[in-house]
Amino acid sequence: MRQYELIDSVISYKPDADKELLEKAYTYGTKMHGLQLRASGDPYFSHPVEVAGILAELKLDTTTVVCALLHDTIEDTAATISDVEKNFGKEVAKLVDGVTKLTLLEGNLESSKQAENFRKMVVAMAKDLRVIIVKLGDRMHNMRTLQYVSQERQIKKNKYYLRGPVQPSL
Repeated sequence: MRQYELIDSVISYKPDADKELLEKAYTYGTKMHGLQLRASGDPYFSHPVEVAGILAELKLDTTTVVCALLHDTIEDTAATISDVEKNFGKEVAKLVDGVTKLTLLEGNLESSKQAENFRKMVVAMAKDLRVIIVKLGDRMHNMRTLQYVSQERQIKKNKYYLRGPVQPSL
């Protein structure tokens, strides 16, 4: 999805959307992710753009779409929460920080007990449901693009995302 397509999509359901903020987030994300690539060989920033597109299809507010564009900048680039806050405001920074923390916490889950504790913690800490919505959009796009990673990683991601035994097809 190109910048103008994403912005047009948001404007179609929210004519007073902050077009400049969307453009700024798109440009910032492109710059921060630079030459990073996904397993598919696509530019890494295509992932946050697709997540933003999923959320725009759901007609979410501009701040949430901006968060989707920036959701991996803290984790995967040199950007800091302070940078995000300075450039996009406290509300966007708070959402991006929440998504980043969810991602970091998820990486430490190895048992069903840990997963249940994580679920309880997410429910308790999610003062703003938009954090969870962005994270679900992130997972959705990752699941849509699993074919680009090894079968071993596909199985691991499926187990992780679905929390059930997944047997490889031979």
